Amino acid sequence: MQNKSEPNPLVVILGTGGTIAGAGDDVGYVAGQVGVPQLVAAVPALKARSLEAEQIAQIDSKDMSHAIWQVLARRVAHHLARPEVAGVVITHGTDTLEETAYFLHRVLAPAKPVVLTAAMRPVTSLQSDGPQNLLDAVTVAAWPGARGVLSVLNGRVHGPVEVRKALPFALDAFSSGEAGPVALIQEGMVRGLRPWPTGSALGLAALATDPSEWPRVDIVVSHAGVDGVVVDALVAAGARGLVVEGTGNGTVHEALLGALERARALGLPVWRSTRCAGATVVGAPDGALHSAGDLSPAKARIELMLRLLTSAA
Repeated sequence: MQNKSEPNPLVVILGTGGTIAGAGDDVGYVAGQVGVPQLVAAVPALKARSLEAEQIAQIDSKDMSHAIWQVLARRVAHHLARPEVAGVVITHGTDTLEETAYFLHRVLAPAKPVVLTAAMRPVTSLQSDGPQNLLDAVTVAAWPGARGVLSVLNGRVHGPVEVRKALPFALDAFSSGEAGPVALIQEGMVRGLRPWPTGSALGLAALATDPSEWPRVDIVVSHAGVDGVVVDALVAAGARGLVVEGTGNGTVHEALLGALERARALGLPVWRSTRCAGATVVGAPDGALHSAGDLSPAKARIELMLRLLTSAA
């Protein structure tokens, strides 16, 4: 357990919408209805904090786009470059939080903490988890020694590679699988469990082009009775790379594999992941498709797209 953070390090909060900013009942709510300044004002414990708030987007995170990612990465980098800023918090929807976390991790790999947080219940719910999650996220963003892209939900701090939304409705919806969380938040204190995430940043220059021109990378799913029609259609539509969500240890139906091999023959990189939640694709038999390792299909898609952007695929 570390000592408490300094009382007033400056934290910048960037809002993107999501359930944490939603209004309505627990199921039929509308995401992205409350601005980030109002979210901050609704948490009394944040009144003593040194904070700045900026609205980047106001969406349901199922509708997250590359264009918003580009803006978000630039704004995060801008604020992190300010010496007085201790860290950045991003309020986000739960559905694609893990994708945004991985994207920012690979592009920025920040030395200061960038903390994504969200909620499983809207602000109007009697079970609203957003206020506590936001307070915890600010605590982590201001914590001495914290670094990297982190996700803070339900008292747990997750790393960007491992974090996944594992449950669709429960308050304890996020998991880091066998790796476990990076840290826990207990009574306003941060208890570290393993090292803070680090990485090699691709840099903002990788995002310089218009997002509409970023390489198209699609995910296809291997399942009983599948054929290669979708693969052929995606190649015809201009896909630059493909990720196959395989069964088990990244295995692929023979009918789908034939189409993927045709795509590879045309020069498209094809990666294999697994539909097993929290699993890692182990081994690379001779002739096997490239392994995505411990990346989920969605994160593998981001990694391949970024490598194509930097001509490193």
